[in-house]
Amino acid sequence: MNSPSNLPIAHDSFVPLRSERIDALNIRIEHFEHRDTGAIHYHLSTDNPENVFLVALRTVPQDSSGVAHILEHTALCGSEHYPVRDPFFMMLRRSLNTFMNAFTSSDWTAYPFASQNRKDFRNLLDVYLDAVFFSKLDPLDFAQEGHRVEFAEPGNINSELVYKGVVFNEMKGAMSSVPSRLWQTLCHHLFPTSTYHYNSGGEPENIPELSYEQLRQFYKSHYHPSNATFLTFGDIPAAEHQAVFHEQALRHFSKLDTKVVVKPEQRFSAPHRARESYAFDEEGSSERHTHIVMGWLLGESSELKDLLEAQLLSSVLMENSASPLQQALETTDLGTAPSPLCGLEDSLRELVFCCGIEGSEAENEDALEQLVLEVIERIAADGVPQEHLEAILHQLELHQREVSGDGMPYGLNLILQALGPATHYADPIPSMDLEPVIALLREQIQDPNYIRKLARKLLLENTHRVTLVMTPDSALSEQKLEEERQRLSAIKDAMDDDAKRAVVAQAEALLERQAQEDDPEILPKVTLSDVPPSLPKLSYEEHQLGELPFTLYEQGTNGLVYEQLSCALPPLDAKELSLLPHLTGMTAELGLGDASYLDTQNRQSSSVGSINLFTSMRGSIEDEQVMQTSLVLSSKALARKSEQQAELMRDTLLNARFDELPRIRDLVAQQRARREQSITGQGHSLAMLAACAGMSPLARLHHELSGMQSIAGLRKLDDSLNEPANLEAFASELQQLYAKLRNANWEALIVAEPGSTENLAKEAAQIWQGLPQESVEHLSLPMLRETRRECWVANSQVSFCAKAYPTVPSGHADAAALTVLSGYLRNGFLHRAIREQGGAYGGGASHDASIAAFRFYSYRDPRIEGTLNDFDASIDWMVNGDHNATGLEEAILGVIGNIDKPGSPAGEAKQDFHNRRFGRDHEQRMAFRQRILEVSLEDLKRVSAQYLVPEKASIAVVTGNTARKDSAAFLESLGLAFKEL
Repeated sequence: MNSPSNLPIAHDSFVPLRSERIDALNIRIEHFEHRDTGAIHYHLSTDNPENVFLVALRTVPQDSSGVAHILEHTALCGSEHYPVRDPFFMMLRRSLNTFMNAFTSSDWTAYPFASQNRKDFRNLLDVYLDAVFFSKLDPLDFAQEGHRVEFAEPGNINSELVYKGVVFNEMKGAMSSVPSRLWQTLCHHLFPTSTYHYNSGGEPENIPELSYEQLRQFYKSHYHPSNATFLTFGDIPAAEHQAVFHEQALRHFSKLDTKVVVKPEQRFSAPHRARESYAFDEEGSSERHTHIVMGWLLGESSELKDLLEAQLLSSVLMENSASPLQQALETTDLGTAPSPLCGLEDSLRELVFCCGIEGSEAENEDALEQLVLEVIERIAADGVPQEHLEAILHQLELHQREVSGDGMPYGLNLILQALGPATHYADPIPSMDLEPVIALLREQIQDPNYIRKLARKLLLENTHRVTLVMTPDSALSEQKLEEERQRLSAIKDAMDDDAKRAVVAQAEALLERQAQEDDPEILPKVTLSDVPPSLPKLSYEEHQLGELPFTLYEQGTNGLVYEQLSCALPPLDAKELSLLPHLTGMTAELGLGDASYLDTQNRQSSSVGSINLFTSMRGSIEDEQVMQTSLVLSSKALARKSEQQAELMRDTLLNARFDELPRIRDLVAQQRARREQSITGQGHSLAMLAACAGMSPLARLHHELSGMQSIAGLRKLDDSLNEPANLEAFASELQQLYAKLRNANWEALIVAEPGSTENLAKEAAQIWQGLPQESVEHLSLPMLRETRRECWVANSQVSFCAKAYPTVPSGHADAAALTVLSGYLRNGFLHRAIREQGGAYGGGASHDASIAAFRFYSYRDPRIEGTLNDFDASIDWMVNGDHNATGLEEAILGVIGNIDKPGSPAGEAKQDFHNRRFGRDHEQRMAFRQRILEVSLEDLKRVSAQYLVPEKASIAVVTGNTARKDSAAFLESLGLAFKEL
């Protein structure tokens, strides 16, 4: 219990409930309730200046119309105090935010942002509160963001009707992803009576069923402070936040009597089986493309004991390749790879454990069930070694302590961890303070029967289980398109002339609304005067210990040690380069010395949090035709494990074995599965890689090693390894490349807590004695600058378009203007043309100075021709249109915000180290930042006319078979070469 003396300080409108310190996270969690509405506020108090805000509403849809998702989009399209049609995207441009977004989950919708600037934070807070609680919900915004019908030929009522809408097209793309379709179908069967039965994002065939009035009613019943949870992180006091919450929003509401609740699922009395199909739109055979997945419903995710026990059992079964169930799924002949759904899902009210395979056939259903249940039965009968359980708890402790923040702000990661329990009216504090629970588990695992009983209780005796077989259907996409055409035809047939004119009028009104110029000064903003003059410079020390150079950074890592060994890549021929991603992906997955990969996986779990080998490549800041490369072995560990960490790194670098042929075969199959599944989520990046492949030797290498070309090559390799001789030859080539790469000129990096790095370096230097220090030539490739035009056909119902132009590297005087230009074009033209009017989920431009290329892109796009034309139109608009200083300032702010965005303490140190190795030291980066601040409108016009020249354009499109056929004549007219995976 908290006494009044240690309760947190609250604003008068809030009741303080408690305050608890979590030492492992270096935060204090403070809990409050708003007196009048019952709104809950959790504040994660810390001295971190990157303040984070999130407000979440419980959203529990009862159908798959996507109401929660469409409402998330539409709520951000104008509000009472900010009646502009696009305040969210306008604030993106008028802010120094380090994060801005909105999320729709299965049972909540959240609106988060983060900023290091206090003025900016307050500006964003005002806009977010108004958007959430006082949204305008204009019917035209619902039509734009959700769904509408229009005539295929604008204004021609005799042409066919088509569906349009941002969410409609987004979900067509999302549901093209086989893992997404698999998960949604499994939930449909696993949760027959609760909200998880439905697709909260919306099924494309159901989205048009949602009416505007239904959207308004959902908003009224769900977007209310009584149904809201506020979460904040940072050094702004809770009471200061609460004063704004109350004044700007909460004082206008009174408490609701009803509660939005996710009801527990009714339990099955016996396991179920289900068979469904998914759209298979690739050329070639659909054999061995079936997915078989088993899913169990476990306990409550907000009950910490249930959660930790489920995590423990899941890790016992599937932590790594040495875990019994993961090993069985990786090595079985029933499929080509484990299912992408394997593991524990803890984001729903009730926990879900999944396992299964892909690359199978439907007749293997019984055999897969038998395999899985036999493995679990063995655990229930024999248990697992004590050291394996200790290793799993070690991983939980490491995850608890790590200060993240390289992708998403650290504070937001913590907030999202608390959000699940808070959504279900449970206490989130225990779920964040895992140390007491880990200590309890350490006691319980001393009992050999503990894990055996868990396996029996949670899985073997649990009748709420579904086995799902998902088979490929080559006709399904066309069938769904035909059903959509018939629905649209029926809608048109039912229209009289007035109804048809109303469709035309709505389309015209929407275009007019999209074209209107709102007064941006309605919204608050930061200006260039709010930008700090420079960024702090990280300090480091360099030492020579024996023959090995060490660089040491002292950062607040919360007890973790980050170590890296790196070297420049030596000269490699084309074959060796093609092997490089296989080698880097496999090295930490194989055995070491006399130990098998199973032994090594267990060793990794007990000693480090992660270990991986990767390459880093950049173009020179003065000449994009000159490559700079690094091969990096990286790991992280708890400080008490640093000796084992260094020993594992040494052995990984020197003693990896490439004679485990079945393991190598399995790894290639798994890699193929992951890369194929990534296309619908990363299609815009893959399209840009393809479009830029002729810009420089590094650009071509990126396309060949990580783009669509690499996926095509991976497929051929995987198919070829069914021949034993090919597998032996492949393994031998990897071994030779490994031997060549390890004989290099190595240097070391250590990032750890202040006062510890010197001793850690001495310890590591002893262990790393004898590492090769051979001075060798560095990798270089012939110069390359040519146009490329390709259309890649993949399993997708939407398209991803890219257009690229050769430019200059970052050391050139024009690089800053080209970088600002990308934001100016996105803000002023591309967002409206491609997203709002074209219906794509996203679109924009970027300048990649490392390969000297300016790239346009679209994401989950229903169009191809229109989008490519819009890319061209944006250039004409830039060169010939009238422009203003406000748009320039917004574009510059966007670039500066990205440059100044903080990372994790360890991430910032590692980035600084590698930047310096690539000639991008602090002084160079600050000079580039200053040039960004000095860019003028005349600069933008000049570089547009100079570099974005039509005859120099390269084009790439990633699309599905249907869109390819529909746009075949246009694509051929552009001279695009069609590429099949």
